[in-house]
Amino acid sequence: MLLAIAPTALAQKPSPKAADVYVDAKGVLRWQGSKQEVALFGVNYTTPFAYSYRAHQKLGINLEKAIDQDVYHLSRLGIDAFRVHVWDVEITDTLGNILQNEHLRLLDYLVQRLKQRRIKIILTPIAYWGNGYPEKDTAQTGFSSIYPKGRAYNNERAVRAQENYLKQFLNHRNQYTGQLNREDPDIIAYEVCNEPHYRQPEAEVSHFVERMVQAMRSTGYQKPIFYNIAESPTVANAILNSPVQGFTFQWYPSALVGGHTLQGNMLPLVSQYPIPYAQDPRFSRKPRMVYEFESADILQPVMYPLMARSFRSAGMQWATQFAYDPLAIAFANTEYQTHYLNLAYTPAKALSLLIAGKVFRDVKRGQPFGAYPQDSVFNNFRVSYRAGLSELNTPEEFYYTSTTTTQPRKPTALRRLAGTGSSPLVTYEGTGAYFLDQLATGVWRLEVMPDAIPVRDPFATTSLRQPVVRIAWNTQPLRLRLPGLGTDFTVRGLNEGNTFQGQATGGTVRLQPGVYVVAARGKNTAAFTAQTQVGAIRLGEFVAPAPTPLPTQVVHTAPTQLPAGRPTILQATVAGADAADSLFLVAQHFYGRTRALPMRRLTLTTAEATVPADLLYPGLLRYWVVVKHNGRATTFPGGFAGSPQDWDYAPREHWEAPIVAAGAALPLFVAAQDQQRVEVGGVNGAGWADYVTSGNGQLALRLLQSPPAPTPIPFADAAAPVAFLRAYFADRLASRATEAGTFRELVIRGRRGAGAGRARLVLTTRDAAAYVAEVEFGEDMQEVRVPLSAFRPGAQLLLPRPYPSFLPLSFQTAGPATLPLAQAEVLQVLLEPAATPAPAANARPFLDLESIYLR
Repeated sequence: MLLAIAPTALAQKPSPKAADVYVDAKGVLRWQGSKQEVALFGVNYTTPFAYSYRAHQKLGINLEKAIDQDVYHLSRLGIDAFRVHVWDVEITDTLGNILQNEHLRLLDYLVQRLKQRRIKIILTPIAYWGNGYPEKDTAQTGFSSIYPKGRAYNNERAVRAQENYLKQFLNHRNQYTGQLNREDPDIIAYEVCNEPHYRQPEAEVSHFVERMVQAMRSTGYQKPIFYNIAESPTVANAILNSPVQGFTFQWYPSALVGGHTLQGNMLPLVSQYPIPYAQDPRFSRKPRMVYEFESADILQPVMYPLMARSFRSAGMQWATQFAYDPLAIAFANTEYQTHYLNLAYTPAKALSLLIAGKVFRDVKRGQPFGAYPQDSVFNNFRVSYRAGLSELNTPEEFYYTSTTTTQPRKPTALRRLAGTGSSPLVTYEGTGAYFLDQLATGVWRLEVMPDAIPVRDPFATTSLRQPVVRIAWNTQPLRLRLPGLGTDFTVRGLNEGNTFQGQATGGTVRLQPGVYVVAARGKNTAAFTAQTQVGAIRLGEFVAPAPTPLPTQVVHTAPTQLPAGRPTILQATVAGADAADSLFLVAQHFYGRTRALPMRRLTLTTAEATVPADLLYPGLLRYWVVVKHNGRATTFPGGFAGSPQDWDYAPREHWEAPIVAAGAALPLFVAAQDQQRVEVGGVNGAGWADYVTSGNGQLALRLLQSPPAPTPIPFADAAAPVAFLRAYFADRLASRATEAGTFRELVIRGRRGAGAGRARLVLTTRDAAAYVAEVEFGEDMQEVRVPLSAFRPGAQLLLPRPYPSFLPLSFQTAGPATLPLAQAEVLQVLLEPAATPAPAANARPFLDLESIYLR
């Protein structure tokens, strides 16, 4: 029985261990041996190159060990696809000759490790990128250092260098596997170059692509060659007519580099991925892949599964997220500020990637789905924005990204479970991910990751000197209710240094992070050792970052308003405080009465206190959090010694919130205060945004219309809005939830100039229903009142604008006939194009916004 079960216990239905691929007559990528369709899902990962390489060196990290650790985590997340654009600028000279250096050696090493974990590979040999971002370029030797994207395809010297490089790269022999890149069965295809920038005439593009394909084929390489068709749509015909065997796409549905975490229901942005070439026979008879995708600036663990579903509906057979953060530098999210994904540091989002991989392999290629509903349930999956939850539930597997009450479909048949939070089978207060894999009847492998505690916005400016997530190795109770396990199961540590041996009481055991064999009482588990190989991993493997060596921190954001006359709960995240430490909220009504309120420890990392109504009369509440450890007090914000109640406590830092009476206006947007929590900009190159001062000296957001483009912008809609403001306000409305039914109007202080078009207001709910009203502004700064009754069901603009630009611009779904304000969470202000040219040649139509209030 052990031999029958163990080999598949941890498996993620891997692709063939060694099998080439081919494209059939209908344009479907298939495995040579089984003839089955290829459907692979994974990540990009960049440690051998560029900033990642330098950051590891700066921190004194052994790069081979770092790769080993990260590839283990990728395997644990069920990844079976890896792609990277090779930084040719670091491994070639200006003539395209390959340099035998550390970057190339580490790529070889990475390929070897991926192969050992049964992860298939597609490489993009030409990146065209410099190697600096987010720093300056440094020590570049290759042809891309002198030939930028816009010249690389029509400069003869550049073309010859690329031909030379492609031949040498395909003929490069991996020093660890001994295989030529062009013959390695686990490198199943190549994409020629990364995001090329082309312009008319198309003949130059066609000539370049043909020469690149010819150079690759001249080596004897026979597997598929893919080419990007999404980046330069003005020359799409050249790519469609080319001899390549497949096409590549990317998807950044929330744009890139927002500078802060995006809030609100973003699922409409990933409801579908329509391709403009889908009916073109030159396109439909060739396979397609997604070389990069990401829900940029979003931590919600709900985006990836719907993205995977949309990809499969669009016919994709490969999709790789960009980019998985290396464990050694993920604490700071410095590699790509707008991306953040790591099993240890973003556990819920990482598990959503695991679930997305299951979606990608489960959904049939081309399978249609309806538009995004309130809670999306399909096949064996559930995605819920309201619950912040992605979920997979089959008889054998149960995965979830947040606490869930869903009952497993068939508990007695369950073989694999993974989650964060709690479920009917697992109760756990920690914030890290955990995995349970059945090894035999009544015997399971349990892997518990340490707590990940967010302490800064990971999408704001980052630095290796500034952690955005802290790691804590807390010992916490874990309760299991697995069929056949019983309530007095035994637990034995497996990973290196883990000597724990114990027995559960009432189904509960207290554990540190690590790997354990969990068995029903009386089961003999001697056969399961740390070296036992199961699937692609050894049972004792465990990779987790060390505890973050920082003092105690308290993280809290003050509410915009507090309602007068009602008790209010204030919560904080606590990192580095022991279970025995006591916490107090010191609350003061400005210079009035002061109270020290004990805080309740909800978990080891969260605490809350109730501010009584007698402190909450109209005015200003100032408050602090005091942590007492071994009799010594430390006060936050700031982490200062002492307490605000001490006569000589000198620091001035504190949190504060206005206390407002019923009927007070609620700010949805104030230009002078909200720059870091709103999204602003242009739409498809038609506009942009800035901040200016108005005549009364107040700061105002200015939305502007761009001058006409010299050439048509592909896929642009001339009637679409030119610029936008997107403001999330659900957190502000929540503090006044009992008054939501009393608000009657939006009051906007603004003006428009230089012949600007009308403004459109859109309020969207948490279920993505949109309500629209038009508003007219004069040339002078004034208050404009828009009754909430004027809002009618309509479409929201998909913001920030998705990329590529051929993706849908708007989304509409059914909702109540009238605006349900209590469910509203986002305001959009859209500047429509001017009906006539601006009165002056150098004038740009604009809309200025000082503030927007609910009243």
